[in-house]
Amino acid sequence: MRIAVCPGSFDPITLGHLDIIRRAAKIFDEVIVLVSINPAKNNCSFTTEERIHLIEKTIAGMDHVRVDSTDGLLADYLREKGACAIVKGLRAVSDFEYEFQMSLANKHLNPEAETIFFTAAAENMYLSSSIVKQIASFGGDISEFVPACILDEIKSRLLRK
Repeated sequence: MRIAVCPGSFDPITLGHLDIIRRAAKIFDEVIVLVSINPAKNNCSFTTEERIHLIEKTIAGMDHVRVDSTDGLLADYLREKGACAIVKGLRAVSDFEYEFQMSLANKHLNPEAETIFFTAAAENMYLSSSIVKQIASFGGDISEFVPACILDEIKSRLLRK
């Protein structure tokens, strides 16, 4: 069974993330959307539990896709789950530079794990959770950036009072 892990902070999940998850689900037998808990990142808008909830709502009905979280090393998580691949989305060259470095580190820590890069769809090249948060905080329309099933939850959290 080929298991892939799509790690990220997903703060919040966007349509760009969802596109990568769907594409990975076509190739792998199982996809784990992994909310990575990074203690150095203390500026998250949503708690880990809230991010998991938003992702679960978003992937409802998708076969062989589930959500999990970890606060440990990704390489160890893959070994623990028997996963063979890390799936990452790339929007720009700057993403590649960072993700390439991370893939080399993960390969060193877990030689069995491969990192697979998906290029973002053209309509998602500029899309990031940070951009969604910034637009939403000013009351801008984020309906084309996040799944409709979680739009209201995201807006109510991010809109500046």
